[in-house]
Amino acid sequence: MFNSILKQCTLSCTKQIAVPLQFRCLSLSSATLKDNKESENNTNEGWLKKLLVRRIEPTKEQHSRMLSDKEVIYELQTHNVRPDSTDNYMKNYEQVVQLCQKIPNLKYELIGSWSVRVGDLDQYVHLWKHQGGYAEIDKTNTILIQNQEYTKLRNQCGQFLRSRHLQYLLAFSFWPSIELKSGSNIYEIRSYSLKPGTMIEWGNNWARAINHRRSNDEPFAGFFSQVGRLYNVHHFWCYKNLEVRTQTREAAWMSPGWDECVAYTVPLIKEMQSKILHPTPFSPTQ
Repeated sequence: MFNSILKQCTLSCTKQIAVPLQFRCLSLSSATLKDNKESENNTNEGWLKKLLVRRIEPTKEQHSRMLSDKEVIYELQTHNVRPDSTDNYMKNYEQVVQLCQKIPNLKYELIGSWSVRVGDLDQYVHLWKHQGGYAEIDKTNTILIQNQEYTKLRNQCGQFLRSRHLQYLLAFSFWPSIELKSGSNIYEIRSYSLKPGTMIEWGNNWARAINHRRSNDEPFAGFFSQVGRLYNVHHFWCYKNLEVRTQTREAAWMSPGWDECVAYTVPLIKEMQSKILHPTPFSPTQ
């Protein structure tokens, strides 16, 4: 009885459902489906290939050791200064720099000091170098904390600030070694916040990309964060002026392979920003 009713329902439903012609044709021709799919894949291959990134295989080795081969740690200080206190701040910080140069056995060297001219205004960026790894950083911090003159200057500096941030960085091994500049230059710091787990992929791509950006001696330094905001990358570039910057960047796009390097790194980025920097009078690099 039940089977008879089920059979009648099935026949009734079959008669009432009208299958469109195009769907009946697709269902009868798997070869046509395959051809259409291959054609679509070929059409999209150009742009899709550039969006895909290589898979990073699991490893027991720290990413920092795979990307950096130096026992040198850099300290990036970012100070947001009160607009009415910039002159006092500059005098204070110059005194800090001079004091650190006088303290014996202090392996703490200022590489560059800049004011932000395009980006976050009333902001100053200072790049220091520690030689000897984190053990030497511990020694440096102990020496400075016990120095009364340094403590006094540091407390005074706090009166001129709105906020400040510090990061410990490692230098990418594939970037050129830092060379202090002379004359009149501007600097650009391009900072990237990457998706967690993509630092190796970033390094793989930029190890090739840096070769497209060596004209006019523009690369100054390239770092990735170790302590502070993580998965941060900072690229420092040096130019004579904004016009040279524009010409140099446009020339990079004429270099075969640069566009692919950009396309491979774009999917790795969560956020990015650019700032134009001018060296302070007491900056070792100008």
